[in-house]
Amino acid sequence: MDRLLLIDDEADVQYSFRRIFDSPGIELTAASSGEEGLKLITKVRPDLVLMDVRMGGMNGMETLRRIRQTDAKLPVIMMTAYGTTQTAIEAMKLGAYDYLLKPFDVPKLKQLVAAALQAARDMKQVVSYQPLLESEDYALGIVGRSEAMQNVFKLIGQLATSDATALITGESGTGKELVARAIYHHSRRSGQPFLAINCAAIPENLLESELFGHEKGAFTGATAQRIGKFEQCDKGTIFLDEIGDMSLATQTRILRVLQAGTFERVGGNQPIRVDVRVIAATNKPLEHAVSAKEFREDLFYRLNVVRIQIPPLRERREDVRLLVNYFLKKLAEGQSQRPKSISLEVINALEQHRWPGNVRELENVIQRAIVVAKGDAILLSDLPSELLGGCRARQETEPSSKAAAVPDSGAPEEAPDMAAVTRILFRWARLDGTRKVIPAVERQLIIQALAETKGNQVQAAKLLGITRATLRKRVEKFDIKQELSIK
Repeated sequence: MDRLLLIDDEADVQYSFRRIFDSPGIELTAASSGEEGLKLITKVRPDLVLMDVRMGGMNGMETLRRIRQTDAKLPVIMMTAYGTTQTAIEAMKLGAYDYLLKPFDVPKLKQLVAAALQAARDMKQVVSYQPLLESEDYALGIVGRSEAMQNVFKLIGQLATSDATALITGESGTGKELVARAIYHHSRRSGQPFLAINCAAIPENLLESELFGHEKGAFTGATAQRIGKFEQCDKGTIFLDEIGDMSLATQTRILRVLQAGTFERVGGNQPIRVDVRVIAATNKPLEHAVSAKEFREDLFYRLNVVRIQIPPLRERREDVRLLVNYFLKKLAEGQSQRPKSISLEVINALEQHRWPGNVRELENVIQRAIVVAKGDAILLSDLPSELLGGCRARQETEPSSKAAAVPDSGAPEEAPDMAAVTRILFRWARLDGTRKVIPAVERQLIIQALAETKGNQVQAAKLLGITRATLRKRVEKFDIKQELSIK
C-alpha cells in the first residue's frame, strides 16, 4: 500500500486528488496547512508528499524545509499556480522531488507520482526546490513557462548545490551565458568571482595567455608578467563559451586543470594550483567533433558531467509572450520610460516566426520596434518586413501541409472536462472576493474571440453565437478596447 500525503488548503484540490488516486493500492491522506501536514508525516509515515506552495499559515517552502530537516529521503512534489523562474530554480535547490504547475495534466501527474514512489522505494536522494516572489521572476533574464524551460530551471537548481562541471549546449542566441550565470548565482561560489571567456572571439595564439597568463619574455610583446583568467578566478567560476572552437593544444591544458587543478603560465615552469569551477558552452555538436578528432574525447567526458540542453525559441513558442513583456520592461527601464503596449496582432506574428537567431533575435526585433514606433503602441508596420513576409508564407502553406500530415480519423475531438474548468474558475474567484465569475468569464470569452479572429467582429460574434450588435454592446460595457493590447 502506497501512502500519499496531500498538503493543500483548497477543498477542491483535495477532492480532485481523492478522485484521481482512488485506487486499492493507494491510501491518500489530506492536510489543509503546513503545520497539520508536519504532524501527519509523523503519524501517517507517507511514502510521498504532494504540497502546495502558497497556503495560509506556514507556506509550502517553509514546510518543505522542515521536512528536509527531519527526513531527507521523503520525496516531496511541490505544486503551484504561480510558477516563476526563480521558484523552479530555488525549489530544486531546496530538495523537492519535482515541481508542478497547476492546472495538472492528470496522466502526467500519475506518471510523476509513480516515479516518485519508485524513487522512495529505491531510497534514492531527492531533488530540491524552493520558490521566491514573482517580483524576482525576471531577475536573471531567463524567462519561460514551457515544459522545456522548466526542465532547464530544475537542472540549474540541481547543479547549484554542487561543484560539478557543466556543459551547456544550444543554438546561438538561446541564452547559454544566462544559464551559466544562473548556476553561479545560486551556487555556494556566488560570493566569489565569475569570469566569462568567449573562446571563439580570442585569436588562438592569445587564448592560452588569456586563460593561463604568461611570464615576462615568454613571447614577443610579453614585456611584463600577466595573470590569466584561471588565476584571477581562484575559488570562483569560469565560463568557457564556444569551447568547441578551442585548439587541441589549449584543450590539453584545460584538461589538466580539470584533472589536477594545476597549470603553468605561458613561458613558465612553476605549477600554479587553483580551485575553479568550470562551466562550458557550445553551439556545436561536440560528439561529432570528437569523432572527427577535432575535440579531445577525454576533455569532452570531463566537461559533460551534467548537460543542459537549451531549446531553440521555435520549440517553445508559448514563451514568446513572456519574453516580449520582459524585453519591453527591460528596454523601457533602460530609457527611464513607460513600457510600450503591443497589440495581439503583433504577438501572433511574433509567435509564428521561426526565430533562427532565437531569443537574441527576438530582443533585437523588439528593440527596433520600440525605436521606430511612432506612438505608445507597437504595430505590425513597426516589425521588420522579412519577419512579416515569413509569417505570411507560413500562413499560406501550413493549412495544406497539416491536412496532408494528419489523417482524419473520423473520431470527435475529446471535449474538455467542464466540471474541472468550473472548479478552477471558482477557485480563481475566491482568490479575490471582489470578482464575480459570470461577468469575468463573459468578458474573457469576448477578448479571446476577438483575438482568435484578429479583431474581426463579424467572425467573433459568430464564434460566440451572438449578434454583432450584441458584441459591440459587450465591448463597450466591459471596456474591452483597452484590453486588446498587452503591456
